[in-house]
Amino acid sequence: MTYAFDTSAFSPLFRNFYRRRFPTLWGQFDELVDEGRIVSTREVFREIEDSSIESLRDWATANRGVFTTPAADEGAFVARIYSVPHFQQNIERQKILKGGKNADAFIIAKAAVSETTVVTMEALRPNATKIPNICDHFGVPWLT
Repeated sequence: MTYAFDTSAFSPLFRNFYRRRFPTLWGQFDELVDEGRIVSTREVFREIEDSSIESLRDWATANRGVFTTPAADEGAFVARIYSVPHFQQNIERQKILKGGKNADAFIIAKAAVSETTVVTMEALRPNATKIPNICDHFGVPWLT
């Protein structure tokens, strides 16, 4: 199985699970990365650039190949997501006003087009516009 990682899935991994304390976890994670079974998008990389977690920023820079530029079919899927008026709320007003980053639609599109599973720390909530809600609407598998 291949996994499309959201920023929210990378952050606690690098913040809470130190390589020296969890060598088995990191060995398995590195193996998945090497096999191309952990993927993400350029937009997630951009969010990581703003992270306060230095080890995550360093890892992302060293593993730039994980973070692909969205292809045309992914862009078309992002348009499908935002064609649903309710999901337009996913773009937070402050991010629009300040030119912020929002990778949610792109990671869902990546997973949908490449038939992978989204990994996020967001929770499914009734009537929300979070990753799990959008994934469920479009039939894209996800997990936390």
